[in-house]
Amino acid sequence: MNSRKTLKRAVLAAAIAATVAAAGTSLLAQAARSRGAEVTLNLKDAEISTLIATVSEVTGKNFIVDPRVRGKVTVVSSSPMDSAGVYETFLAVLQVQGFAAIPAGDAIKIVPETNARTDGGGLISNGRGVPLDEIVTHVYSVQNVSASQLVAILRPLISQSGHFAAYAGNNSLIISDRAANVTRIERLIAQIDQSGDREIDVIKLENASAGDVVRILTTLAQAAKQADPTAQAGSVIADERSNSVLISGEKSERGRMADIVRRLDLPGPSGGDTQVFYLNYASAENLAPILEGYAQAAASAARAPAGGGAAGGAPAAAPASSGGGNGTTRVIADKDTNSLVVTAAPKEMLAIRNVINQLDIRRRQVLVEAIIAEVSQTKASELGLDYAAYNPKVGAITGILNQSTQGALSALASAGASAATTAATGGTSTILSAAASLIGSGATAGGGGFTKGGSFFGVLLRALASDGDTNILSTPQLTTLDNEEAKLSVGQEVPFLTGSFSNTGGGATNGAVNPFQTIERKEVGLKLGITPTINENNGLKLKIDLESSGIASGGAGTASLITNKRTVTNSVSVEGDQILFIGGLIDNQLTDSQSRIPLLSSIPVLGNLFKSRSVRKAKTNLMIFIHPVILDDRTEADYYTRKRYDGVRSAEVRAAQGAVPLIGGARPVLPEYNSYEPYAKPDVPQESVPAQAPAAAEAPVAAPAP
Repeated sequence: MNSRKTLKRAVLAAAIAATVAAAGTSLLAQAARSRGAEVTLNLKDAEISTLIATVSEVTGKNFIVDPRVRGKVTVVSSSPMDSAGVYETFLAVLQVQGFAAIPAGDAIKIVPETNARTDGGGLISNGRGVPLDEIVTHVYSVQNVSASQLVAILRPLISQSGHFAAYAGNNSLIISDRAANVTRIERLIAQIDQSGDREIDVIKLENASAGDVVRILTTLAQAAKQADPTAQAGSVIADERSNSVLISGEKSERGRMADIVRRLDLPGPSGGDTQVFYLNYASAENLAPILEGYAQAAASAARAPAGGGAAGGAPAAAPASSGGGNGTTRVIADKDTNSLVVTAAPKEMLAIRNVINQLDIRRRQVLVEAIIAEVSQTKASELGLDYAAYNPKVGAITGILNQSTQGALSALASAGASAATTAATGGTSTILSAAASLIGSGATAGGGGFTKGGSFFGVLLRALASDGDTNILSTPQLTTLDNEEAKLSVGQEVPFLTGSFSNTGGGATNGAVNPFQTIERKEVGLKLGITPTINENNGLKLKIDLESSGIASGGAGTASLITNKRTVTNSVSVEGDQILFIGGLIDNQLTDSQSRIPLLSSIPVLGNLFKSRSVRKAKTNLMIFIHPVILDDRTEADYYTRKRYDGVRSAEVRAAQGAVPLIGGARPVLPEYNSYEPYAKPDVPQESVPAQAPAAAEAPVAAPAP
């Protein structure tokens, strides 16, 4: 009973003390506001709502308190503070308790710190001029380093409730945190965002070659890297056009490399020297006169007066010499080793070396495929009736409308006349021989007979219809270097009769003596000549010379030999891997011939017996296309080579089914393409280096195994 009374008294005393303290603080705050004096805050386990009310009375600020803002606070102050100090102390207390004050117009929201990121905060240019513990948002513009890299470095310094992100569009940073931390981050960014010392020095060489100097410096850098992997080495690049060396890196490293470059760029012997240049792609015989002409032109330009030109208006063509030397420039080509032996003064040697480096480059290749497609159709129809009647006493009547039967009918009539006076067997044989010559192409029907008086009559009906289709496709292909002419010829040498001769003389035979004919052989077939020139953006200029010929009719070596010839010679501009139409012909021919007997052919219906008609229609469609492909490297060249190789091998494999008849054995077939590849050798597995085709082309289909 006594313990319960003691507990009640203690609770009552604590409540009274808290009320008195709150009332005292409130009165003190009101007095301070009225006098503008300083205030001393001393609270112990007071409700945070009491502190908020006190600060509101001291500072005159309006607060909106989130219902989740609860707890007790203790504030110990030994010296009085003005209203600004009271507000800063209040913000510090809120941070300790996990709350934040967010400006919202004329009021201030007090919310849990986890909500501060979304509830906002003032957008400021920096963290200065605001209370240190106030939530603010700031945007930094980074000038020299990457904003994304700074986020990874500085993110651990931001509070859990803060926000720190980079915008790559303008290389800026967005930070939302307490003003004190924003100020600290700003100072760190200012120290990090400094322009580096990795500038670029350009050193123009006077005597040495930029390429040679760069190779020496690169070798030295690699050796230093092997000795000390952590060493920071600069970068060196050669500019062959200006014969300069570009050095990048830290200032000390750039100075060290520049000193080496200057030591290497020392003049050589003044009398000149001799060097041998082994060429990789260019021809030494073609390059030697170019270099000599260049040296002479350079020497003439160097000796020309300041006003321009030598005396008399013509430049002198004396041997080149410069650099204080008194020697001459000589360039000798060695065909066996494809090299150039150059003797010149140091400065001229350097200029010639630069010219060689620019001319001795790998030239691109071009694969050109010509497509010649010809489709022709021929239709012919013939119908006619020929007749003849003969009597040796009266005469003959004929209606020969077809010239091919004229000779046969004449022979048949002669055979009929002789049959009346000769034996039956002999006459019949002669008649049958002459009648057989009347049989021709198509359907032929004939009839005839002899009378006792030696009269003969015969009738021949001939009908013919024919259709002909011709489809010719030729695809000659050539691969050549840029600006190099290439030719392909596939065909036969056909003999053409150009003349004949025979002389007549006396003698026992009284005949021709030493007759002979003159024959000229000409190539008939397919010829393709191209000269490609590659320009910028993979464009091509093609000079094309294409000829396709063949025998149309007649026999070789006879005067009746007829050939067809199609020729295209032009220059076109085309893109790589583009199909371009370069020429063609569409030919339609219709021939309608009619032979008839006057008057009789005009009789209705019966007049058709006295007519012969022949109709022929021919249509030819010839088109020529060109398809060039630029082969930039070995990968593309291998792809197109393998595609055609596998196509030929597939055809051989399909034709090689079964053994060779009669003698047995296997048919010859090309080996697999992989057998020629280096990775197909026994010491390296084939699967280790798979074949790859260019992205823009379709992969070839592998040929089946025989």
